Amino acid sequence: MWESVQYSAVAKYGALTAVTVLSIVLLRKWIAGGVCCSRTRLDGKTVLITGANTGIGKETAKDVARRGARVVMACRDLTRGEKAAAEIRLSTGNGNVVVRHLDLASLYSVRQFAKEYIATEEHLHILINNAGVMMCPKWLTEDGYETQLAVNHLGHFLLTNLLMSKLKLSTPSRVVNVSSIAHRGGKIHFDDLGFDKTPYSSLESYRQSKLANVLFSRQLAHRLKGTGVTSYSLHPGVIRTELSRHVETWFPLLKALLTAPSILLMKTPREGAQTSIYCAVTEGLEDKSGCYFSDCAVKEPAPQAKDDQVAMRLWEVSSQLVAYTEEH
Repeated sequence: MWESVQYSAVAKYGALTAVTVLSIVLLRKWIAGGVCCSRTRLDGKTVLITGANTGIGKETAKDVARRGARVVMACRDLTRGEKAAAEIRLSTGNGNVVVRHLDLASLYSVRQFAKEYIATEEHLHILINNAGVMMCPKWLTEDGYETQLAVNHLGHFLLTNLLMSKLKLSTPSRVVNVSSIAHRGGKIHFDDLGFDKTPYSSLESYRQSKLANVLFSRQLAHRLKGTGVTSYSLHPGVIRTELSRHVETWFPLLKALLTAPSILLMKTPREGAQTSIYCAVTEGLEDKSGCYFSDCAVKEPAPQAKDDQVAMRLWEVSSQLVAYTEEH
């Protein structure tokens, strides 16, 4: 009888273990989200990715390199950029991967990068505005702008416009803007973009910059209609990357709590890169220009992200802040 009880206990334990494992597998699959299944080749195409030396930027660079593209990795840290490029060349067998310096916190750096790119690169088929900062302290850039707005929005706004001639010469071409679900809580504070008149909130600033990404992408699509250049914005998911380092610095306990669960509850960089890759390479997305994506599918953005009047005003204000005049 005792043996029977033992057998029953083992059977129940085994069943419970199987259910637990299955639950974890299903949970991980759900958290991983959509996967880009496109087999599109990019031979002869040039892809520019900002912030490509780490996180989802690096995974995106690796994917497009594997598809045969010439990959230009725009990085602030050239040492880390070169190391990442070497890894990508080795793992993909694609030697056509180059690194160039770009500091999105400096409008001078953005202009110098664009000038060099135009002078040395023949094409630009896909521009992926991936780099960003998240919930950092209130730092000002050399141009005097709040860092999250400057890096996440203004730098990419200027870069995209300065490279527009290359994008138009390389049609069909695409601009992919990495935003965040955080845009849903965002508002464009036109009367106080840098939070100089009100107490600084790193979260509010981050939300504003991510909303700016979606509005910029939407307005860009409107302005480029019929040119062969299309624009997309996206939420990559909640990912375990270096982007959260400022949050973890402020809340050490949160870092400790997240370390183990993050393995299950957050996407890996490879999983987080899937929607960026999807928007960059999937065929037939031309009629989705201006749309917002998540998990490799079109998703409804926040109501304030669809306000074309705000998008137009943001474009005008951004042009003034970066001293950009459109060519006609």
